[in-house]
Amino acid sequence: MNNTFFLKNGTLLSEGAMVPLHMAVENGVITALTTDGTNPKGLPEVDAAGLQILPGFLDLHTHGAAGVDVNAADVDGLRTIGRFFASQGVSGWLCSILTDTVEQTLWCIEQARQVIEGGPYDGAPLLGIHLEGPCLSTEYKGAMPEHLLMHEANYDLFARYQTAANGHIRYVTLSPEIPGVVELVPRLTALGMVCAMGHSGAGYDCAMGCIHAGVRSVTHLGNAMRLFHQHDPAVFGVALESDAYVEAICDGRHLHPGTVRLYCKAKGMHRMLAVTDSIMAAGLPDGQYKLGVNDVIVKDGDAKLPNGVRAGSTLTMAQALRNLLVFTRRPLEQIAPMLSENQARLMGWPSKGRLAVGCDADLVLLDGACQVVQTFAAGHSVYTRPNC
Repeated sequence: MNNTFFLKNGTLLSEGAMVPLHMAVENGVITALTTDGTNPKGLPEVDAAGLQILPGFLDLHTHGAAGVDVNAADVDGLRTIGRFFASQGVSGWLCSILTDTVEQTLWCIEQARQVIEGGPYDGAPLLGIHLEGPCLSTEYKGAMPEHLLMHEANYDLFARYQTAANGHIRYVTLSPEIPGVVELVPRLTALGMVCAMGHSGAGYDCAMGCIHAGVRSVTHLGNAMRLFHQHDPAVFGVALESDAYVEAICDGRHLHPGTVRLYCKAKGMHRMLAVTDSIMAAGLPDGQYKLGVNDVIVKDGDAKLPNGVRAGSTLTMAQALRNLLVFTRRPLEQIAPMLSENQARLMGWPSKGRLAVGCDADLVLLDGACQVVQTFAAGHSVYTRPNC
């Protein structure tokens, strides 16, 4: 199917509500939303009867899927991940490079650059790169290799990475307590990176200093960080008090459902970012896998290092949506921004994350059980469920 069509008879998310609407898409852009079902230009028609249409999901934090680890993924590997993500309703994603050697990080960046600049393919488009590290706390390293972590902020290395990426590093996770990070934040922002804080033992004043310096997001809030204490709310308290966006891994393992509800109440639905933090095991059975340089054991869908430390997840964005509906007991139209609109706003993608005239036709069509039926990226069908 080309990227010009008329989508009819679906229930669309429009202005925060699910309403019966019809959509015209021309050259990958939404050109009309109408209630009467007329197709004045005679565009090819797609019947979405009985389906719910949401903005395509945007995953800002993932280390792989479908047997491919981002830190070892060549161009074909990254495209394999994108094809799997399309089956999960994803219309755009960032590849998260785990802390690694400089040489391997540069290799990963080059693979991602080629995919990003190589144009459309049959999967969810790779929209940029997320660097998770190397400027992270050793105390809260999680699955990060300690011997490769940076103990003092080094602007020149990040600038080198961004040059190699041709500007495609869009997101970076930093620990506020690492010497020089507060001063680094505005410089990385000027390079086009959205700065997040995480993997951190920072106290309240240090973390709030990073917010004032320009940090705009918090990486997997509640995981791999110092938690709230009444005498020092720490990075966790700053995340809830400030206007920062917060990532949430909603797999029921990283966060209790009550914690997810607390985040929603404290932050509001427009500052929450559903992410997967998935590893190469996403979409595959239990077994032994890799996460960067780490060996990972997946048992009952739970990914852990041999020492028992949790190492990413096997979550998908489609499952995150279904989990959030159960965890929060909120309607679909309130949940949807956590998987698309909020991410687009944080990253500065004004044409993504919304179903509105002039926006990219990034769509996911769901059945009544919120299972993915079809995914579109810029109007191109990148996944259709078999037998549909």
